[in-house]
Amino acid sequence: MSWHPVLYASYMLGAFTINVTSHPAVWKNWVKAPTVVVPSSLSACGFLVAMITYLPMLYNSVDRAEIIKELKKCAESPAYFINTYVNVVHPVKGVVPFALFPFQERMIGEIHDNRFTLVRKFRQAGITTLTAAYSLWTIIFEDHKNVMVVSIGDRESRAFLERVVMMFDDLPKWLQPVEVMRNKHTLKLSTGSQVKSQPAGAGRGESVSLLIVDEAAFVDKMREFWMAIYPTISTGGKACLVSTVNGMSNLYYELYKSAEKEENKFYIVDIKWREHPWYTDEWYEETRPNMSEKAWLQEYECQFLGTGDTFIDRHTLGTIQGTMRDDWTSKYTHRMRVWEEPKPYYNYILAADASYGRERDHSAFHVINLYNGQQVAEFYSNVTPISKFAEIIAKEGYHYNTAFVQIERNGLGMALIEQLWDYVEYDNLVMDEKGEFGVMLTTKTREVVLSDLEDALRKGKIKINSERTFNELITFIINEDTGKVEADEGYTDDLVMSLALAAHTFDDIHRGSPEPLGSNERDTKPDPYAGISTRYHKDLDLLDYNKWVLNQD
Repeated sequence: MSWHPVLYASYMLGAFTINVTSHPAVWKNWVKAPTVVVPSSLSACGFLVAMITYLPMLYNSVDRAEIIKELKKCAESPAYFINTYVNVVHPVKGVVPFALFPFQERMIGEIHDNRFTLVRKFRQAGITTLTAAYSLWTIIFEDHKNVMVVSIGDRESRAFLERVVMMFDDLPKWLQPVEVMRNKHTLKLSTGSQVKSQPAGAGRGESVSLLIVDEAAFVDKMREFWMAIYPTISTGGKACLVSTVNGMSNLYYELYKSAEKEENKFYIVDIKWREHPWYTDEWYEETRPNMSEKAWLQEYECQFLGTGDTFIDRHTLGTIQGTMRDDWTSKYTHRMRVWEEPKPYYNYILAADASYGRERDHSAFHVINLYNGQQVAEFYSNVTPISKFAEIIAKEGYHYNTAFVQIERNGLGMALIEQLWDYVEYDNLVMDEKGEFGVMLTTKTREVVLSDLEDALRKGKIKINSERTFNELITFIINEDTGKVEADEGYTDDLVMSLALAAHTFDDIHRGSPEPLGSNERDTKPDPYAGISTRYHKDLDLLDYNKWVLNQD
């Protein structure tokens, strides 16, 4: 029996459609092994499907060989599929082909080739539309894949799926597997694959093949969601977290910084606004004056620093970040980090903030060189009882030339002071103007102490070496609702508050140091020997100090 070529191709495509409906795996077999045995009689159902659905298309010069060739190309390259067959809605031009820019093609390739991806993007880069197109490619050309897309809210999640659906509806009919389910949050195809778009919190416990989180830095309770969803992708699923930056008090920032240091498996994809062909120098000259510096840095320069409401300004945080050191040694089973051992002739401050030693509440102290402001050691622990904490403070205080020890006197601080004075008998505890040990932090004195911290860091009087301290500083914020300076939700400020005590004590000691006098007037220059200990060689001449400390002849 002979067939007209058009009817033959129509029959094959019709039979293919029916098979895909009941057997999703046939799709890949069709692409990989297109040789088909022709039956001796024409299936009525196949013929009807072919005639109704495909015959008009075939008379427009689309033949079976060309379709198979295109299917192979699309299956092998998401970028080819998007560039060739996907349409998008342009806000001015309406429906237009999705012609990928080079940076978008690069991003698709990197997402496709890496299991865990972090995308840091500028605003209006077209990345949400791009991930919608990649989601569509996944559910068409891969069998039984569960693509979960997480957005900031329900409105955004519905909008994402609407993009996917519009792209699907605009595909040629021969590129559309049979639709199994469609609603406001889900599109499922006969390949057995589906896209589910929803806010964070939904979908716990589902097995996820590909997780896409849109604007991950802005998703509410992202940390809790990640902890819940990660086990569902840990056995082979992929994850892509896409976002513009939103300060540093969020999981997206932490994952990004860890990825930079290769401490996790995320692959970083950075997209710069200058990669966009439409964003020219002329565009910059027109757009930049209309935005504040903070907005520009966050939306287009993708800078983390200063994009949140941090207590310490972004320029100071940037300076601190550039001075951090990882050449520390550890003591007390990694609870204490040491950058410098004590040096003769130097005085030191040890400022401590006590806790009960459990869960997220930490006991902390810093050791600061009183002469040059260097942070030389840091202690941080949530498993150290108060009595042991006092012993460690006394031991390290004596080690650092009988350091000035400053304690916050509130609550548990009184117990720590009692341990240090009555039991350990440490003999260089700092007193306040009333002759009492430590500092009592009231609302008023807390503002003074924090002001001293800000001043010391901004002017470089105290120099931070610790990444742990820096990480607390970037999550130490001004609460927009209350105006109170405090740790952001889910973070701690134990290292920050003990550092604030150190800065306050540093200023007090320097303000109280005697200044050299001129012939009849007080010299306005600061005492160059403030902070130099007289514990060693008390009869040492100042010229010897100059030779040793300042390398002067």
